[in-house]
Amino acid sequence: MFHIEDEVNHDRRNVIEERLEDTNSARSPVMRALRGTPADDERPLQLYARDADGELAGGLVGYAWGHWLHVDLLWVDERWRGAGLGSRLMAEAERKARDELDCVHARVETWGFQAPRFYEKLGYKIVGVVEDYPPGETDHLLVKRIADA
Repeated sequence: MFHIEDEVNHDRRNVIEERLEDTNSARSPVMRALRGTPADDERPLQLYARDADGELAGGLVGYAWGHWLHVDLLWVDERWRGAGLGSRLMAEAERKARDELDCVHARVETWGFQAPRFYEKLGYKIVGVVEDYPPGETDHLLVKRIADA
């Protein structure tokens, strides 16, 4: 009846994404209202810090979508940890997301051995935990309101 394929195919992936967006828009008034607006486009947000020698000291990679800042990656070189660079990168990302990308909230995922306490100190709240992901670790989802609606 069905033939299942395991091929990586970017064109088909895009079709699936478009069809899922159509389905979501048909079922959710919020998704329908968002569709086609600037907030519906993923807009990249990337920040990089260099030390006095020009070496990469840290960086943040994320994107804005749906009035949310999604922080995908935050890294600070071991030499600069504890110097406030991570906090500065997060503050600048939140500022740009709020002032330039029309974001109201921010979200980030981190493992228990990484930085959940760091994000909590910045005002993020843990709203989700996935135990044993990957096996032996815990994944945390944290969110923060960064602007008035």
